[in-house]
Amino acid sequence: MKVNTELLQKKIKDSGLKMGFIAEKLGRSRQALSDKIKGETEFLPSEIRVLCELLRLTDEERRLIFLI
Repeated sequence: MKVNTELLQKKIKDSGLKMGFIAEKLGRSRQALSDKIKGETEFLPSEIRVLCELLRLTDEERRLIFLI
């Protein structure tokens, strides 16, 4: 699955949430989250759901970020 890295990073920045906090909520390390954002590893569907909730993504934003 491709990830729109720029848009995801912007949404994370705009949310005001810290990467460590988001990683903890996903049950991943900060480095693992960074790898997923950079597209080096894939997000699991459960992780996408958590990110959508944390970042308050609309359905359209979810489709644009995760290209699904």
